[in-house]
Formats: sequence, structure tokens, C-alpha cells
Amino acid sequence: MPTLNPTKNKNFFDSLLALRRKADYRLPLDKTENHRKTTVAGPLRVLHAYKIYRPDIEGGIPAIMSTLAQDHATNGHRIICARERGCGRRVLVDGVPVHAVTSLGTKLSTPMAPGYIPAFISRARKADIVIHHAPFPLTDAAVVLGLPADVGLIVYWHAEIVRYGAMLKLLSPLIRRALARADRILVSNEAIVERSAFLQPHVAKCVAVPYGIDLAYWRTTQEDDRAEIEALRRQHPRLIVSLGRLVAYKGFDVLVKAMKDVDGHALIIGEGPLRAELSRSVAELGITDRVSFTGRLERKRIRQIMHAARIFAFPSVSEAEAFGIVQVEAMATGLPVVNTSLPTTVPIVARHEREALTVPPCNPTAFAKALNRLLDDPSLAEELGQAGKVRAFAEYEQTVFQQRLAAIYAEVVAIHGRGRSA
Repeated sequence: MPTLNPTKNKNFFDSLLALRRKADYRLPLDKTENHRKTTVAGPLRVLHAYKIYRPDIEGGIPAIMSTLAQDHATNGHRIICARERGCGRRVLVDGVPVHAVTSLGTKLSTPMAPGYIPAFISRARKADIVIHHAPFPLTDAAVVLGLPADVGLIVYWHAEIVRYGAMLKLLSPLIRRALARADRILVSNEAIVERSAFLQPHVAKCVAVPYGIDLAYWRTTQEDDRAEIEALRRQHPRLIVSLGRLVAYKGFDVLVKAMKDVDGHALIIGEGPLRAELSRSVAELGITDRVSFTGRLERKRIRQIMHAARIFAFPSVSEAEAFGIVQVEAMATGLPVVNTSLPTTVPIVARHEREALTVPPCNPTAFAKALNRLLDDPSLAEELGQAGKVRAFAEYEQTVFQQRLAAIYAEVVAIHGRGRSA
């Protein structure tokens, strides 16, 4: 197989197209070169593609993928991804087949997975619809190199790429070609399209679909949860919870600095490359009694902490945070939110003085002031929390989300036909 060397090729995109023309790179078709549609009845075959999935990693995009893949009305879902690091494997996650290819590790938030593109192309040939959960440049490349013309393509544009300027310039032609190939482009809110140079040429096929999740899980507690919840409340009567991968755009450094001026305790749930740096900051600020890091926790334990807490803190600092599905989970438990005024959907999900207090990003002083205001005014916290619960179930419930996607699947099927020969 030819190798790619961006530093020696005048145009990286040209080198990828050259790969596509090489016969030895093309995967053999399963048993026939005939890819015309048939009218075989049965569930739609939907392939979800993303960089990493459960159980290697949790997060908003894997949660959305899980919600869609467990739609029993459209139950032919499969997932292709890479490992965060390690050998490839095939597992069932919540009953959904997941093929995670071998990864040598991650660089610039992207798995180094040389087997991903061939694996994607092989599986895409057996699908009716592929959902490319963007951003993930390897899927963009795979779409350009080998997605059959008779397979529907939905690009789910979860977030804008806001870092890696030189690399982004290199990859832009691939991203644009994948978007041009898409039958539909989904976003969580119209504001994302308005601010995206990538999406502006494709406004006509962009559709805003608010996310939805299993809110009933977060609203309710079980008998064995209640003792743990009460114990947490006794230990930390002014408990603040925050959750996410410990990476720069999540803004946990802002929360840590804010806690120096907050009479309360912040539990930060998650793991990531900034764990050691954040822990050092806590020690240097002398607030080890006010901030704790739990690492990665099971959903059941997260639910217990949510129900014991007084506030959910969401201090994200860049447009890489496009929505914040964890806000919705917190709202379903009745927690008020402190979030930031990013030019994304984040402050639209939980709105200032309605379900949240919204402050400027990268401002520890303002964040601390909002936290203290809610801790010191339980009636305001209760008002915002109850309004958040109502909004979550009105706007972000999973069955509504699944129904909206089912209608989009039908539109894409109408473009390409239904059922494909194996």
C-alpha cells in the first residue's frame, strides 16, 4: 500500500486521491461487483462512525450514538471506531455490535489507527446509511476514498474544529469533500451552521435536531441509591459537581481557580491528560479541601452524585464545546447549571436566569460569583433547577430525538433506495 507523506506532497488531498486510484488499495467487494439496490425487507442497516466509543471512553458524542443505536424501531445499527490505544476488538455494548480497530495511541485528539479506513469501507458497503459523527478526519478520508455512491451519508456535525490551524488547513479539502457527498448534515442548533465556514456552502441540506437522551434514568433513583446520596449530602452539604474529559476546552482550570473563592466542595468527574496539572493547581492554591477528582465513574455513581449536589458546573471555554449533553443529564436531576456564554448551543440549552446562571468564559471571578449566588440562595437554585427539569423533558427526551432521526433516515433512503445486496 502506498504511504502518505504530507511534507513531501504538494497537496495532501492529491495524495489521498492517488491512493484511491491504486488498485491494490481498493478492498475487494464481498462476493460481487454489483452494488445495485434490491428491495429486501428488514431493518435499515445504519453504520455509525466515530473516533472512539464505549467502553474506552465516555462523553457526549458516545452518549448520542448510544441513544440512536438503541432505537428499537430502526434496530440495524452498528458502530465502527478505533481504540483509544491497544489492539482491535469486537464487542457488544448495550446490545449494539462495536468494531474498534487497533490504535497506536492518539495524536492531536485523533487515534493513530492505520486499519480504520479499510475497516470503514468494508462495513460501509453493507450499510444503507452511514452516519459520520464529525469531527473525525479519518472518516472524512474514508468517505472520499471508498464510500459507495449508493450508500446514504449523514454527517452529524457535533462541533467545529477550533484548534490545529496548520493541520486543519491540510485536512480542509477532505472535510469539504465529505460534506459535499453528504445527503443530510445534522447540527444540534442553527447557530452552528451560521458560524461555520465549512457548513455555509451546504445550508440547504443542514437540519437542526436537538439531542435527546434517556432522561428517565437521570430523574429517578433506586432504593440503594438513597443511602449513598444522603451520605454525600452529609459529607458535602454545599456540593458542586462537574463532569467531562480533563482537556483544555472543558475549562476545569477555570473551575479550580474559582473554587478559591467559593465556600463549597467541587467534585470533578472524569479523566484525561490534564489530571496531573489540575491536581497541582489545587495543591498550589491550597484548596485540597474544596476540590476532589474522582476519575472515571460508573453511570450509577454519577447519578448518585448528581442527586446529592446543589449545582452543576459547566465551565467550558471554547467553541469545541458545541452543546454539552451532560447539562441535560444534570437538568433532568433538577440541578441548576452554571455555564458560559459561548457562541454555541451551550447557553441555549440552559438559559441565563431561567435554568442557569451564564457567565463569560475564562473568568474564574465571575464563575465563583455565580456558584456562591446559587449556594447562598436555595430558593433561586430550586427555581432554576425545576425549570431545567421541565425544559429537559420538553426538548431533549430520547424518543422525540429518535423519531426525528427516523424521519431523516427515510429522506436519505428515498434518495438512494432501500436495502442493499450483501
